[in-house]
Amino acid sequence: MINLQKQLLTIFSLALMVFISVAAIRPKYRNLKVLPQDISEGKLDSIMHSYSQALGVNCEFCHAKKGYSLDFDSDDNKMKDNARSMMRLTIDINRQYFRYDTTVNPVYLNTVACYTCHRGDEMPPDIKKLKLEEKTEKKPLFPFGGK
Repeated sequence: MINLQKQLLTIFSLALMVFISVAAIRPKYRNLKVLPQDISEGKLDSIMHSYSQALGVNCEFCHAKKGYSLDFDSDDNKMKDNARSMMRLTIDINRQYFRYDTTVNPVYLNTVACYTCHRGDEMPPDIKKLKLEEKTEKKPLFPFGGK
């Protein structure tokens, strides 16, 4: 009887270790293409909140709805891909044109950030003005010979 208990305890312990190791290997967040896979929940929330504030939008502006909640892993909302492009743009600007500590991931640099251009609006003011002008008057976007 004691042998059976030891065997069951050993099997249970091994199964628990396998379960824990599989859970540790599985990434906490899936479908992160610009932000680091090992980002902490606090940093991720902070970055997402800063984007929301910088554009004056809520989470569903970039994240797809799934029933009454949001599917953060989904790429169904086209604005999510646009947001990734903008993230890459600010990362490249900060990396190329501003001094920074090379031990810090460029994702966390915020010399130039979303708010720099957006100023709390989902579209930067100059872009919005250009789009409005396009609708009202057919002015060329590049009046001096550009395409």
